[in-house]
Parts: sequence; C-alpha cells; structure tokens
Amino acid sequence: MIKVALIGAGKMGISHLSILGAHPDVEMVGVCDTSKIVNDFLSRYGKFNCFTEYKKMINETKPDAVIVAVPTKFHYAIIKDLLNNGLHVFAEKPFCLTPAQGEELILLAANKKVINQVGYHNKFVGTFGEVKRVVKSGSLGDIHHFMAESYGPVVIKAKQETWRSDPSEGGGCLLDYASHVIDLVNDILAPVTEVKGSILDYIYSKNVEDAVYSLLTLSNKVSGVLSVNWSDETYRKMSTTITVIGTKGKIISDANELKVYFKEENAFENYARGWNVKYVTDLTAGVDFYLRGEEYSAQLDYFVRSVSGEVPNSINTFQSAWYTDRAIEMIRKSAK
Repeated sequence: MIKVALIGAGKMGISHLSILGAHPDVEMVGVCDTSKIVNDFLSRYGKFNCFTEYKKMINETKPDAVIVAVPTKFHYAIIKDLLNNGLHVFAEKPFCLTPAQGEELILLAANKKVINQVGYHNKFVGTFGEVKRVVKSGSLGDIHHFMAESYGPVVIKAKQETWRSDPSEGGGCLLDYASHVIDLVNDILAPVTEVKGSILDYIYSKNVEDAVYSLLTLSNKVSGVLSVNWSDETYRKMSTTITVIGTKGKIISDANELKVYFKEENAFENYARGWNVKYVTDLTAGVDFYLRGEEYSAQLDYFVRSVSGEVPNSINTFQSAWYTDRAIEMIRKSAK
C-alpha cells in the first residue's frame, strides 16, 4: 500500500480524495485544508485524519506521496518543501506561476529522484491519445498547420469575484483554461517556442482575461492558432478541440469524437481512405473507479503505479508542465 496525503480539499482535491480513497493500492493517511468546516465534515463522515497545517500532517502521517490541490500561487513553496522531504508529488495544473519557479522544482525533483506529475488530465482522454498516436506515426504527412481551441461558460456575467478573478491566485482564462489546450499541443505536436500577435480579451472580468487568441510556433517549426474563451455561454461545459492538418490528411478531435481524413488507402492501421470517425468510448480503457470521467481516475492510477515502479514517470511530468508554463509566459509578453 502506498501512503498518500492530500493538501487542499477544494473541488479538485475532493475529486482526487474520492478516487484515491477507493484505490486498492492506496492508503489515504491525511487530508490538509484551512477550512475547519471541511475538515470537520471529512473527519466525521469520511473518517479521514484531517489537519489545518500540512507540515504537521507530513510529520505525523509519514506519507510516501502527496497530492497538491491548492491555488497555483502556493505551489512553488509547498512542492519545494515536499521535494526536500523526498516525497513523490502530484500537483494540480497549472504547475507554477512562472517558468523560473518550475525550472527550480524540476531540478530538485531530479536530484531527489522522486516521481512528479501535474494534473493535465486530457492526456488520459482516449480521443486525444489517438490523435497523438496518429500524428506521431507520420501518416498525416508533413504537418503544416494546427488549431487549438477551448470554449466554455465559466464567466458569463460581471462581478463574479472568486479566485478565478485574481491573477495572483492563478486565475484567468490563460492559466485556468488555455493551459489545458496548450499542454495538448506541446504533447501531440511539439513544445511551443515562439508566440506572436497575442490578444488577451477582457469580456466580463476586470482583473483577468476572459479570452486568449494567439499565433504559436513550435520547436518543429509548425505554426498554428490558439483560440480560447471561457465566457462563451453557447457551450454547456468546457469543450476542447484539436485540429491538425497535414499533406496526407487531417484530424479534428474533441474529448468525445475523433474525425480523421486520409487522402490514401492504408495510410494507418484500421483507417480507410476518406473520413473515419471514432468515439471516446471506443478508445478509452476502463477504470476501477469512475468519477467525472475515466481520465481523472486514469491519471491518478498512473501516478500511483509510477510511485510503485510499475510504469515509467513519463506522462505529465514537471518538465512537460514547464513547457506549458513557458508558453503562457510568452503569450503574456506577446500581448503587451
């Protein structure tokens, strides 16, 4: 059994707690949150060992790994402390507020030889995994353009003052929404290395952007468009779409449906000439515990298996999350 502790019992923290609490190879030894109401509820009805100070929790419960699900502004200090204690760390996204902070943590994690992962769950969505498989096979030919889009109804009126409206808390469409789709571009195609013509649009919010539009160039010289808007009420929930255009075909995929067009027969295994359509239900492996979506359980299971040595620490590492942090900083600079 791997002993795991949680820091931050908000929306994502509770989700992680539910999944790990049902994991057959995990013992949840402690939960830390600053809210007495949350702690009283979890200790009374969930029988969890709760704390208001994470250092006390670490000292008393001696976990092997820690889930960090606090606002991004606290990530650097907490994760650095955990790494110095030789603990494996799973952190929520985005990784850090600046690439400089992330770079220091990458080096420290490597020095301590601990497992590190960041919660970009889209890499565990079956359709996006298939997009990466097709692209990496080379069957689309030379890639010459991509579009990375994400829309949803997070902020659809003025005066919604939460952490999402505070840039120091990690709020804003760029950090909270666009980071997901940037991370997919980095993983499926190549890391973003240049940004041009960025626009940060303030629709309802005063202190943070509600939409992000940018031209991206990747390390392999492929260029494309980023378009993200979290103030679009025509969507019921967050919808992320990746389009990749090559000389031999084209892919359009969201989290539910994958459409692939090939110009030739036998371009790739189990795909025909013309349009092919596959669904996430055809491409997603089952999980032991379902909550919100298989991808949320799958990413935590991968972390647990990495800690136990069953799989390599190669998905959603601090390093890969740093590429996303770097792209975010470049977009901010480009918009000024």
